[in-house]
Amino acid sequence: MSGLACGLVGLPNVGKSTLFNAITKAGAEAANYPFCTIEPNIGVVTVPDKRVDRLTQIEEPDKKIYATIEFVDIAGLVKGASKGEGRGNQFLENIHHVDLIVHVVRCFKDDQVVHVDGAIDPISDIETINIELILADLENCDRAIERLNKKIRIGDKSASQSRDVLARVSAHLGDEQPMRTLELSEEDVRAIRDYRFITSKSVIYAANVGDGDLPEMENDLVKQVREFAARDGDLVVPVSALIEEEIAQLEAAEATEFLAELGLKESGLDRLIKTSYRSLGLITYLTAGKKEVRAWTIRQGTKGPQAAAVIHTDFEKGYIRAEITPFDAVDQYGSKRAAKEAGLLRIEGKDYVMQDGDVTEFRVST
Repeated sequence: MSGLACGLVGLPNVGKSTLFNAITKAGAEAANYPFCTIEPNIGVVTVPDKRVDRLTQIEEPDKKIYATIEFVDIAGLVKGASKGEGRGNQFLENIHHVDLIVHVVRCFKDDQVVHVDGAIDPISDIETINIELILADLENCDRAIERLNKKIRIGDKSASQSRDVLARVSAHLGDEQPMRTLELSEEDVRAIRDYRFITSKSVIYAANVGDGDLPEMENDLVKQVREFAARDGDLVVPVSALIEEEIAQLEAAEATEFLAELGLKESGLDRLIKTSYRSLGLITYLTAGKKEVRAWTIRQGTKGPQAAAVIHTDFEKGYIRAEITPFDAVDQYGSKRAAKEAGLLRIEGKDYVMQDGDVTEFRVST
């Protein structure tokens, strides 16, 4: 599964570029899955997974491959972006193509870093971007309604349902509420599935704190962001972009020691990556052998044949069964063979819904 991307957005001088720089330099396992920048503003980074490390310890494979996720450094935004101000058109086009929005919010005070609006106010920053996204969606929605009204006037009855749902969407956006907070039935969603709305995407707020806020990574500004995010059911992950940039320069052992000195169990970037992965509704199943140990990305609810197709498209058609051993069993007994001898290997058919951490071997016809 590929192409799943998180878009980094934020006002100037909030730490977005610093955080993205850390992302583009991250990756302790670069030799096994080379971190790469596909374009100047797109970075692919591994998803930390101790299960991959443990299976590698057991199997001693030639290589190990983690799941990955893309971070896209979205073009800068200013007030009026929804009307094309600044690089607004580019911003809005880029953000349409990501699956999740990571909104970097300034939660640190530093007289040397001037805020674009002259004062440190994370809620005002959030609302500036949120309003621009809502206005862009509202304009898109109202244009769609106009087109559907024309179809209805010439007798296209099928357009009525879509128009009626979009009218509700328009009213909701007009109240300055994001699309993701509007309750829609499955039928409603199907009626407007052809329309893209930016504010329907999930949001994670990356609260950028100063190094003086370590190791708790909490301050009054972060608390304000948490309270705001809770209203819409959004998540908050505190990070220190400057610290992350320092960590990204270090070798794995040095980074671990540095984190320990700071009183941190893991980097903010690792937490952000894992939270983004979960927020996209993704899980991993694992394959393990002497050639490689690998984490494969699938969506929650994926059945066996479709999961097999992630390895090779032909596997879905030729799918016979999946031999599943829970990772915890492999970990406990020390090998897949020992877990099997303990009766913990299961044979699953075409209707099996894959679970996060399934150590899997597919049997397919060729």
